[in-house]
Amino acid sequence: MPHSEQVLAGVIANRMAARPDLKIVVFENAGVRPDDARSYRDLWENGQRLAQVLIERGMRVGDHFALLMNNHAEFVDAMVAASISGTVFVPIDPRTKGEKLAFMLDMAQCKGVIAADYALDHVTEVRTGLRELEWIIGLETDEGVKSPKDYPGVESYLAALPEKAPDIAIRTVDPESEMELIFSSGTTGDPKGIITTHARFCGLGALIPTQVGYRDGDVLYSGLSLTHGNAQFITLGSALVSGFPCVLSRKFSKSRLWDITRRYGCTTFNLLGGMMTAVFADPPRPDDADNPVRMIISSGMPKAIWEEFEKRFDVQILEFYAAIEGGMSVKPIGVGPIGSIGKPPPSLLYRIVDENGDDSPPDTPGELLFRPGDGSPAKVEYYRNPEASLAKVKDGWLHMGDIVVEDREGWLYFLYRAGGAIRRNGEFINAGFIEKVIAECVTVDDVYVYGIKQAQGTPGEKDVVAAIVPKERGNFDPDAVFKICRRKLEPSQIPTYLQVLDAIPKTASEKPQDRFLIELFEQRPDSVFTEIHRQQQRRA
Repeated sequence: MPHSEQVLAGVIANRMAARPDLKIVVFENAGVRPDDARSYRDLWENGQRLAQVLIERGMRVGDHFALLMNNHAEFVDAMVAASISGTVFVPIDPRTKGEKLAFMLDMAQCKGVIAADYALDHVTEVRTGLRELEWIIGLETDEGVKSPKDYPGVESYLAALPEKAPDIAIRTVDPESEMELIFSSGTTGDPKGIITTHARFCGLGALIPTQVGYRDGDVLYSGLSLTHGNAQFITLGSALVSGFPCVLSRKFSKSRLWDITRRYGCTTFNLLGGMMTAVFADPPRPDDADNPVRMIISSGMPKAIWEEFEKRFDVQILEFYAAIEGGMSVKPIGVGPIGSIGKPPPSLLYRIVDENGDDSPPDTPGELLFRPGDGSPAKVEYYRNPEASLAKVKDGWLHMGDIVVEDREGWLYFLYRAGGAIRRNGEFINAGFIEKVIAECVTVDDVYVYGIKQAQGTPGEKDVVAAIVPKERGNFDPDAVFKICRRKLEPSQIPTYLQVLDAIPKTASEKPQDRFLIELFEQRPDSVFTEIHRQQQRRA
């Protein structure tokens, strides 16, 4: 008898029965180690083995355990194991440490942790203060300096697994039960644990391919972290549920991006806006357009580089807007104006409202709200945070926290995150144009533009900061970048400051983190340059 298609383990069991040997997920390992692949049979058998490990450690239906690792095949094994055992997995960026890690593990009430060996230092440093934590399992990789056996009280992943796969009945019976607890990025404060149900994950795995236009023969790719919803829903979920083979990298690499697509025949991949700028910043190559990619699913493609990007790499951009909590809009390929985030699907109602909650007319900015198309109230549940849950769906509408504008044809345009706009001399600054100009500088490897409180303290006004990662730190000349900006940008767009860094701090989803950039701005004045500063240096 077929299993439920609204429960992850049921999906895997059904696919295993129908197409057991289809290699549905490949983890490419940068050519320095053999790739890891998983067929539906592999996922089911490995899920069974790890489910037994969880049950043997006292994990009951509804209990939580954390996953701290990059994109390893064992990540997906653990997802299936959680679904079989009825437990809930909590993916956490393996770079997380200290108070933030302790907060997330404690907030999620994790009884156990499965961590890659390179993340075990972070876990063991905070374990004594965690009230719920009972066990830690360390996954052996080729990236760790130490092995799990070097940590007291940490079990080996490989040693814990039974040799043969048991036959455990799927313990998840309610599709509306928790599948995972996925944390928000925490760019503006403490991260919130967003409850994702089995029904939602499986439903999106069936819906997204129709919304973005995947077709027979497509091979999906992502270098984004599985600890974030983008890679997990758009790529992995679509693969597991709808049967599109996918390739995942342990980490995103812009330098290897196109070579990966060529090697594996990937026809589509998904990137975030800032990553698009970073890819575009690389010097053009004769073989840029020699790739199998037909479509890129973008979230935040800068209008300033959109058409040049498509032409240079011979691809088409599909712009996709969504959040883990819900809401969606899509601008199909070749339909609608460049720069738009599209239109919501018929299954969703939406509003754009001003600060008083009144509907904004066309061409007037406002916050974007969603609710189901049948008019029922939107639902969001942040784990152990009822106040935030209620605020997110105030009056039955999902409040996205994003300021958009709608033109008279119904196309939406993202303007800025509420509270994060850059207003200078009374006008809002389009960071994308500034990033494009700087990204085209041959000395720049990555760039992100953000705003800080204006030095003169004018209410609501901000100074423009361009955070830059040079290709060669020792040969980087800020003055040359200022000259290019002065030549190509309007006066109001020229950065007030250039902040030169070894790397731009980003979340697991490659989203730049403004608050950490601001901290570095304040703590490292030696890395900040102004035109006046450079002129004074020359005069001295």
